[in-house]
Amino acid sequence: FTSLRISSLNDHVKTHSNEKRHVCHLCLRAFRTSTLLYNHLNVHTGIRPYKCSDCEMAFVTSGELSRHRRYKHTLEKPFKCSVCKYSSVEASKMKRHMRSHTGERPYACELCSYASKDAYKLKRHMRTHSGEKPYECCVCQARFTQSGTMKIHMLQKHGENVPKYQCPHCSTFITRKSDLGVHLRNLHSYMAVAIKCCYCEAVFHERYALIQHKKTHRNEKRFKCDQCSYACKQ
Repeated sequence: FTSLRISSLNDHVKTHSNEKRHVCHLCLRAFRTSTLLYNHLNVHTGIRPYKCSDCEMAFVTSGELSRHRRYKHTLEKPFKCSVCKYSSVEASKMKRHMRSHTGERPYACELCSYASKDAYKLKRHMRTHSGEKPYECCVCQARFTQSGTMKIHMLQKHGENVPKYQCPHCSTFITRKSDLGVHLRNLHSYMAVAIKCCYCEAVFHERYALIQHKKTHRNEKRFKCDQCSYACKQ
């Protein structure tokens, strides 16, 4: 990290420290830097000072604004993998992706041998030990550890009572109309900037088409040894 301003350098150095001297007077949550505290206070006040110049959206932090602009407007992916052609909008996603190359699983369960590449999967796994079931069926009140399991239950057990919305572009059935909208935006909306397959030179303007295409590479052994006939998938 380099900076022309000593204040920016001092703030950056604090990110390497575990000391949290800046305390919120409303909820007593503590932060390493005054900037992080300032951003947190906006959550309490409802102020969104970071406004997008291309649409009406506004955000609590500058990081949220930058992420929004990359996803919705610039489509920039500045974080690039040094091993393969993968690139990402967010540094955190790149960090998680790199674990697919290193095999690192830093999130380990304290109760069994399970370990995961990301924190969310470990949190989900811990429910197998705690017995927590946060997802409830709205028809029979049965409870589940995962939202996906609950949705499958609703379709299988309460198919007649649960409205089903089929995607007009693929065979997916979705229980909520709002979820169908999310599905259509994420998988079937046209993207002006094409996404390139990370395995070959093919490009796609729809994420669903890219996903279907990637399946053709599933059993392909692209990595070949230049000394013998050995080849493998990874």
